[in-house]
Amino acid sequence: MLVRRLSGDKPRIALPKGSVDTQMHMYLPGFPALPGGPGLPAGDLPIPRQYRQLMDWLGIDRVIITQGNAQQRDNSNIVACLREMGGVARGVAAVGPDVTDSELDWLTEAGVVGLRIMDLPGGAVNLSALEQLDAVAAARGLMLAIQFDGSHIEEHEPRLSRLKSRWVLDHHGKFFCGVTPDSPQIAALRRLIDGGNCWFKFAGVYESSKSGGPDYEDVAAIARTIAAHAPERIVWGTNWPHNLAREQADYPDDAALTDTVLGWLPDERARRLALVDNPEALFGLPAWTEEKA
Repeated sequence: MLVRRLSGDKPRIALPKGSVDTQMHMYLPGFPALPGGPGLPAGDLPIPRQYRQLMDWLGIDRVIITQGNAQQRDNSNIVACLREMGGVARGVAAVGPDVTDSELDWLTEAGVVGLRIMDLPGGAVNLSALEQLDAVAAARGLMLAIQFDGSHIEEHEPRLSRLKSRWVLDHHGKFFCGVTPDSPQIAALRRLIDGGNCWFKFAGVYESSKSGGPDYEDVAAIARTIAAHAPERIVWGTNWPHNLAREQADYPDDAALTDTVLGWLPDERARRLALVDNPEALFGLPAWTEEKA
């Protein structure tokens, strides 16, 4: 049975106060997986209490809970998790272009600050809804979390460049084709970032790396390139509870993974941006003050 490690030696790289984990999933009992999704994670249900232990271990102060694909467009679980986590948490929900004002009111009152598009197998909302959800997000002051096979980013660039809302390209861009810093896909990514409303998320490196751990050098090269190009556009997430891990051998050491990924940022200033300032700008979070510690 898969067991999640929730404590141990802290990461060598100390997270600054106010750090935000911008990518993770959380579940409570009573919210089953729905048809079309990938099912719930392996092992014990990853509940809020477990995640609070992870926060203490790694040094995380705030969190963005992302709607899991297991529950498709039923956001009842994430709303329940937001209510249980309280003021340290905000959420990213999955809704279709036919979402009603009353549902949006319910979500935003619970702490939802963004909408999710995942154009990969099992995703609840794909890129066909991009423009409609962008209009919804722009009208409500929400952001978009967008995930697709980054191999095709040039094809999608014209649509993405016209987005009105703040948005983030998820999971290191998921360039499944394999890219280098000189690839045309990375040039397209830089152009989108330079548009002023696009961020890039360091999370789930193991999902697209071809070279593999522990160093993930292929993704690391892209991460360092984007961090040097636009340090004010990087955000970071644990991707806990690592939903693709079905066996214990596949489950990462969260402290070691944190050190690896944050090590791709060049210095303490860049880490402060990625962990505190940039998430505040992207997700519309209040500025962190020491009084909140």
